[in-house]
Amino acid sequence: MESIAGLDHAVFRLVNEGWVSPFLDWLMPFLSGNAFFRPALALLAAGLIWKGGRRGRCFLLVMVLTLALGEWGTGRLKKAFNRPRPFVTHPETRTLVGKGLNASMPSGHSAIWAAAAVVAAGYYRRSPRFLVPLAAGVGLSRMYVGVHYPSDVLAGWSWGAFYGWALPRFFDGIWAFVGATWFPAWRRRLPSLLPAPGPDPFPDSTATASADEMESHWRRLTWLLSGALLAARLGYLAAGIIDLSEDEAYQWLWSKHPALSYYSKPPFIAYAQWIGTALFGDTELGVRFFSPVLSCLGAVLMARFCAAFAGWRAAFLLVAAANTVPLLAVGSVLMTIDPLTVAFWSLAMVSGWRAFRSESTTPWIGLGVGLAGTFLSKYFSPFLLASFAVYLVASRNARIPWRRPGPWIALGFQLLALVPVYLWNSRNHWITFTHLRERGGLDRSWSFHPNFISDFLLAEFGLWNPFYFVAIVWAVVAFLRRWRSHTIPEPRREAMLYCLALGLPVFLFYLGYTVRARVQPNWIATSILPLMTFAVLWWEHRHSLGDRVARRLLAGGVALGLPLCVLLHETRLITRVTGYTPPVKYDLIHRVRGYREAAALVEARRDELLKEGRPVMVVADHYGWAGILNFYMPSSRNRGSADPVATVAESVNPSNQIWFWPEFKYRHRAGITVLFVGEPDRGAFDPEVFGRGFESHESLGILDVPHRGRVFHRLRLHVFRNQR
Repeated sequence: MESIAGLDHAVFRLVNEGWVSPFLDWLMPFLSGNAFFRPALALLAAGLIWKGGRRGRCFLLVMVLTLALGEWGTGRLKKAFNRPRPFVTHPETRTLVGKGLNASMPSGHSAIWAAAAVVAAGYYRRSPRFLVPLAAGVGLSRMYVGVHYPSDVLAGWSWGAFYGWALPRFFDGIWAFVGATWFPAWRRRLPSLLPAPGPDPFPDSTATASADEMESHWRRLTWLLSGALLAARLGYLAAGIIDLSEDEAYQWLWSKHPALSYYSKPPFIAYAQWIGTALFGDTELGVRFFSPVLSCLGAVLMARFCAAFAGWRAAFLLVAAANTVPLLAVGSVLMTIDPLTVAFWSLAMVSGWRAFRSESTTPWIGLGVGLAGTFLSKYFSPFLLASFAVYLVASRNARIPWRRPGPWIALGFQLLALVPVYLWNSRNHWITFTHLRERGGLDRSWSFHPNFISDFLLAEFGLWNPFYFVAIVWAVVAFLRRWRSHTIPEPRREAMLYCLALGLPVFLFYLGYTVRARVQPNWIATSILPLMTFAVLWWEHRHSLGDRVARRLLAGGVALGLPLCVLLHETRLITRVTGYTPPVKYDLIHRVRGYREAAALVEARRDELLKEGRPVMVVADHYGWAGILNFYMPSSRNRGSADPVATVAESVNPSNQIWFWPEFKYRHRAGITVLFVGEPDRGAFDPEVFGRGFESHESLGILDVPHRGRVFHRLRLHVFRNQR
């Protein structure tokens, strides 16, 4: 083994040090990685989709799946071998590129290029003439630039060639089974994902299918897409790739204190986290479990509604488009009040449509549950009732059968939902109404801020996906201009009016409210699915008449939204794809990173103070940080909520939910030491005022909190000892 290792190192030194020349010093780093590579691949992929035909699209699909799964396997192999890079074991190594942080064997670059060459050879027979020399050059470049041994490169070539041959056949086997079982008509048209021998590797098929068969295919594909996205998101949350946000951690504290209502929100967000953490523990998955589940439920409800009027092909397109809306993508992962509200709003919308047209009482129960759930999630049921009123006024066909019990049952659910909020507020000086008044800017005199309107529209333009935003506005204007005269079939026209009434009033209300106060972009979340359903119904009708604008808008929306939504789950892909690492403030998910490291830093400082012999309480300057520290500091989570380690700075009047919990108060605890934690940019902090009643004060300065080599947070720490 020593002789093999010596030979490995000798060959490495020959390439790394013996081949040195100015030309190779330019060429080898270029082959190892350059700024033109990935944009060129993107253009190639676009060309294959546009002009590659069936062979090009199959090749692109198989190549993407193969490289994605193969690279995952490469990462596992690197961890298994755990071989140090050459520049680690031999510091004298001449290194011409960035020093990778992962292990050395096998070479990922070599594996990817070998796999790409093997996959391409199966679809385009002449491709090896170009790709094999290129794969060889990339492998040699990894040795020349000093980041891999020859054995790493050989292992990479071998591994890449293996999975480049095996995975396409594995995917083709899956298609053979899935296609024969669930999509027989499509499999007749595309018997294999791999090219057939002969001059025409993907011959056009004359196989036909009935309308019912195609409907069943699109329905199954819709369920398959919904289930796959749900499973992928749950797996993503279970992996703990991102930390909790401040609001999520704060509301996790609520789940440890069940109540009828809370300072700023109704109780359902706390109940959802309570159930999730009871199932999966105090983990990111436990806190966020219901977010992907509810997002999936809302999309499925709207898909069924859409399919009733435009078929399951349109329903599939609705689900696909909804999952490339950045705002909905965030709501499918983070456990805020928005997934709850959107899910109950969707339930109320679907149930309401059936209730207005059925003599059964069951839809009215569903409507009542939707009304109650919407209120107990975000106090949004008044908007829901107003939207129903708009529809009833605009429609000639909808009427409420007040003489039947159904409507009264629905209103009974709504009145019942008022009870817990009323009881809690009646015991706590109606503090929620005060908070909502302040949150909406009603406690301040009116002043016109034109920039609020532009900020709101610009934010919605981006968060809705620009292509979909244009498609919705276009459809709304066209529909309203001649909604009583155009030729849309009556059931679909009525459904479109209903969707418009259930979505547009919320958006217009908040657009108008920007005249008075700043509106957060997520406040209109309940309007997205109804308006997207409306747009799909409109553009599907236009497409059936030969209008090709819908296809272009959908293609543009998916092409822009899909990579953006992927980046919202993992922004480190930007660095892997482009080689550029954006500043932290432009990191799309910087608000859910670095909190583990921050909690570990605070924990270390607290442990040092405990050695002085006094109890230590961590006091944060914001309730969000109090939640973060309680969730991520091991000492706090082990002690439970009855005796917390971290709290928020006390105030005379209630300013957050923590104010109502006696165990989080610290001013009455004589002899304790307080470790104050705050962000330097979050308002002024006067140590003299805060430290009144303490024996001494010490500033620990401002500490940087790094995460993977970048500073995501900066914390200001002070120590106040021996409270009198």
